[in-house]
Amino acid sequence: MKWALMLAALLPLAAAAQGIDLSQGGPVDITASDGIEWRQAEQVVIARRDARAIRGNVTVTADRLLARYRPQGGTAPGGTAAAPGGTVRPAAANPDQALGGGGSNEIWRLEAEGNVRIATETDTARGDRAIYDIDQAVMVLTGRNLSLTTAQQVITAKDSLEYWSQRKMAVARGDAVVVDNAEGRRITADTLVSYMLDGPGTAPGAQPAAAPAPPRPGERPVPGAGKLDRVEAFGHVEIRTQTDVVRGDRGVYSAATGMARLLGNVRITRTDNQINGQEAIVNLRTGVARLVSAPGARVQGLVIPNQNPEAAGNAGQQPAPERRGR
Repeated sequence: MKWALMLAALLPLAAAAQGIDLSQGGPVDITASDGIEWRQAEQVVIARRDARAIRGNVTVTADRLLARYRPQGGTAPGGTAAAPGGTVRPAAANPDQALGGGGSNEIWRLEAEGNVRIATETDTARGDRAIYDIDQAVMVLTGRNLSLTTAQQVITAKDSLEYWSQRKMAVARGDAVVVDNAEGRRITADTLVSYMLDGPGTAPGAQPAAAPAPPRPGERPVPGAGKLDRVEAFGHVEIRTQTDVVRGDRGVYSAATGMARLLGNVRITRTDNQINGQEAIVNLRTGVARLVSAPGARVQGLVIPNQNPEAAGNAGQQPAPERRGR
């Protein structure tokens, strides 16, 4: 048997939000296969097995869902809802009355446990557990196989994955990886902060930006142009180009220019060659990585001359040099 409940949302009906945003929209429609439990004293509604919550264009599915609510006018002693003017509103007899569209309570936090999937038409987040704070418009995923997939990028992490809806910002912690879908560009670090644009070429609260210049001959299109703004990386940063692997302590990648800048203990490796320094500039359009010398510091490197592949292949066929006696 399928159980259903319509819960009042925190904010009034608003324009459809882009991306995963549960802080806007109408009521939250919750369904479950094993029933819906209302714990009035704890001010929580629990849906079990094949649980699903839908608000606007966002759908949350999990083994268990918890919707935590509170009185809109504050909390009176005993957990009853205080009506405007300080009078105490009697407790409702069922969850439909407590959290109905005309009630005085509001949902402030949604929790999902087990096989969590939060999806819109374009974005999907996965994990073992998710907490969505509606006040802050922030989602925190924990557990195994954490991921956030958008039309432009795939973000994965080991420890936690946050998504700040209003800021259009994702924070991945622990073996964090950002992969551009179009170009397969891969950035890894201990912590990655990815900033997304509000729409094609538009930053949050800004006027529409001009379209990026087309790539010059020999250059690749800028990864994420018009959708991904920038990625900030901290700790064991690694960026791979067609020919080089660039590592450093921290860095930032700009989708508008296709350039990445790495700082601190920078190493650029190409096959067996490596150069070290404190700063590097990487052009992800051309795949060229350049080490920049800091004032008063020297660039250090190990360069091994390349061998002719054909000569190297014949090297094993050459007779051994004749040994001379003492």
